[in-house]
Amino acid sequence: MRAQVRTHPVFIPSIDKRQYGRWKDGVRAVPCQPMETIKGGDRELSEYRLEMRGVVKTFPGVKALDHAQLNLRPGTVHALMGENGAGKSTLMKCMFGIYHMDQGEVIYEGEKVQIKGPLDALNRGIAMVHQELQPIPERSIGENIYVGRYPTRRLGPIVTIDHEKMYTDAAAVLKEVHLNFDPRAKLGSLSVSQMQLVEIAKAVSADCKVLILDEPTSSLTAAEVEALFTIVNELRAKGVSIVYISHKMDEILRISDEVTIMRDGQYIGTWDAKGLTTDFIITKMVGRELSNLFPKRENVPGEVVFEVEDFTSINPKSFRHASFSVRKGEILGVAGLVGAQRTELMEGLFGLRSHTAGKITYQGKDLKINQPKDAINSGIAMLTEDRRATGILGVLSIADNVSIASLNQYLIGGIMLDDGKIERLVQENVAKLSIKTPSSKTQIQSLSGGNQQKVLISRWLANDPDIFILDEPTRGIDVGAKYEIYCIIAELAKQGKSIIMISSEMSELIGMSDRIMVMCDGRVTGFIDGQEANQENIMALATQFE
Repeated sequence: MRAQVRTHPVFIPSIDKRQYGRWKDGVRAVPCQPMETIKGGDRELSEYRLEMRGVVKTFPGVKALDHAQLNLRPGTVHALMGENGAGKSTLMKCMFGIYHMDQGEVIYEGEKVQIKGPLDALNRGIAMVHQELQPIPERSIGENIYVGRYPTRRLGPIVTIDHEKMYTDAAAVLKEVHLNFDPRAKLGSLSVSQMQLVEIAKAVSADCKVLILDEPTSSLTAAEVEALFTIVNELRAKGVSIVYISHKMDEILRISDEVTIMRDGQYIGTWDAKGLTTDFIITKMVGRELSNLFPKRENVPGEVVFEVEDFTSINPKSFRHASFSVRKGEILGVAGLVGAQRTELMEGLFGLRSHTAGKITYQGKDLKINQPKDAINSGIAMLTEDRRATGILGVLSIADNVSIASLNQYLIGGIMLDDGKIERLVQENVAKLSIKTPSSKTQIQSLSGGNQQKVLISRWLANDPDIFILDEPTRGIDVGAKYEIYCIIAELAKQGKSIIMISSEMSELIGMSDRIMVMCDGRVTGFIDGQEANQENIMALATQFE
């Protein structure tokens, strides 16, 4: 496939243009050289607002970036793509000053610069909205927007924060990005998706020239995604350079002007987004063609082993009168729109939420589940929706994260942990699930999202449960890692494990499920055989309000 590179004009009077670099199949043949350089004043001006050249970053046991590069033009949306662990976020953290490069250089507005930290980056007009939010929920929206750079006023010898100016400016910024929030309200009163939009307002408040958006739609509803795209288009029209990191192909092909792909910390190429296809992007990301997005399944569902009858939440606005069953070796998909209470129902079954009515039966025996410990002891495992908040123990090692749910199996004399046995367990799962990690002692927070998810699956495999509840098991991970997770799920079903899988991706539900249970507004509205499922009949049940 041949893709043409879009050249954006730079409007400077009385200029001499000199061509640099050669392009083949949309990829720059001479690394790190600008395509066009313009003489203006007493220094040369590149057509790029920001260039990263030959960036190397090494962590203990891992070379995260290997002479990576990125070139950003003014007024464009530049998608940065690659599998989890490809180095995308690491490269952006080098740009934003969170990490310091081992080698390489940053050329910003024609000058070589050293970005000393995030505040230095913000002062230069480089802003970043992180995938993992770090809000201060007990402070106001305005304080969160201006944290670290509050407007001040002097009262004699004393310098204080000018709260009135801060809230006035915050209100103007919120209005600019179409958010109808009171800047004096506590940030914690907002939903996660609304907090993410406030982070974008924070970036806009810095009058940024470069804006990095790392998985900006991971927590947004469809309506909020449209609102975000409106903001992105307005910023692009103002000349802002936007780096857009996402695993959602439809978003990339819709919003981007250019696409850069990385693999294993290395730069693969840059293409004009116009004319690119999903298959082309996937092939460049994973370094091979994926003939199937979903693995061939060899599971044969058997008898009913798990039944739920009339399950009702203590919260009248949550799930109610839910009834369903799962067979041995079956993958039961759970579909529904935002607010359908899918997660809440599964958390109720796992003992994380209280219920007032309902019956749970496993292999003909009634289960009493009032807390997660009861579910775990009954052979039920749950992979939670938000692995950062409720899954991983970020500062602990991979070994700790794998063994935490089954420590009683690794005791010597009932009082001491058998470290050797735990290490063998970890190494077995690292090999079985192809977890990429320097060692079992590595902190799990340093792994990519896909590898973190595999570690969490390993945690439950160590308990050998019969029922797996998987809530958005592939959220925030790339297409290659998704396929590996799908293979794990398919293998578990083949072994006779019963899988309940919540997903917001229609293709995932249709491609992986033997049956699909659809919910709407806290109720189970119907079931669809996996071979008959399509977007139309799923949506018909997902919008069946009372």
